[in-house]
Amino acid sequence: MLKKELFFAGGDLRSAKLAEMFAQEGYIIHTYGLENYDFKNNNIIKEERLKLDDGKIISAIPFSKDDKYLNAPFAKEPISIKNLFEKAVGKEIIVGAVKQEIYDLANTNNCKLYDILDNEKLTILNVIPTAEGAIQVAMEESEETIHGNNAIVLGFGRIGKVLSKMLVGIGANVYVEARKKEDLAYINAYGYNMVDIKSLKEYLPRCKYIFNTIPHLILDKNMLEYVASDAIIIDLASKPGGVDFEYAKQKNIKAILAFGLPGRVAPYTAAKYIKETLEDII
Repeated sequence: MLKKELFFAGGDLRSAKLAEMFAQEGYIIHTYGLENYDFKNNNIIKEERLKLDDGKIISAIPFSKDDKYLNAPFAKEPISIKNLFEKAVGKEIIVGAVKQEIYDLANTNNCKLYDILDNEKLTILNVIPTAEGAIQVAMEESEETIHGNNAIVLGFGRIGKVLSKMLVGIGANVYVEARKKEDLAYINAYGYNMVDIKSLKEYLPRCKYIFNTIPHLILDKNMLEYVASDAIIIDLASKPGGVDFEYAKQKNIKAILAFGLPGRVAPYTAAKYIKETLEDII
């Protein structure tokens, strides 16, 4: 029987949970950049250096927060992306949320990157902990309930759809903004308060909770003038987000970039979703 081995490089709590899940199934796991996590399974070996075989390297999701160092909060010391690629020449590395310049650097070192967040299955599964996490952040940041308050969701994509339904379920008065006529028709059919992008300024002052899912600047200086001073903005869009955070700070409006919520609020569930997707790959 062939020995099953997997190689982990960096990662946050999701990666640690993922390593434990595979170890429980009999895999021998080699980790690098997870030195400060207390694993309980003897099948997990902490390596002093990146140990490679013929297998794929499972790395961090998101891969980096500054495009210079690996996202590795449990590492003994920072791991440079350039150094990682130089050691992993010719290898395939499974990552998440990488920019074009990272792909270019990988190509220079003959490394092949597979962005698991491009996988439609995982994208859909991640919507659930993202929406739940957004509500959790809103509750933690406010002294009021969401129930009975006005909440507006900007954008009616995957996250917008699920988040709107959850907010209605806990008793919020939900407004949903969209651009497309077909999205506005669905919003109306679902019983939410329909907000056309052209009339957004009329609705922003009414809302205590503002959830943005649109991945470009929508709450700019002009729009922030219409946001109530006691409102809470939760930005769920990918970096740099859809909010002028600097101007929001000047206006004393609480605005939070809630990036990577699945790994923060539900690391075990997020790891389980990643594992399901990885099994299709490896």
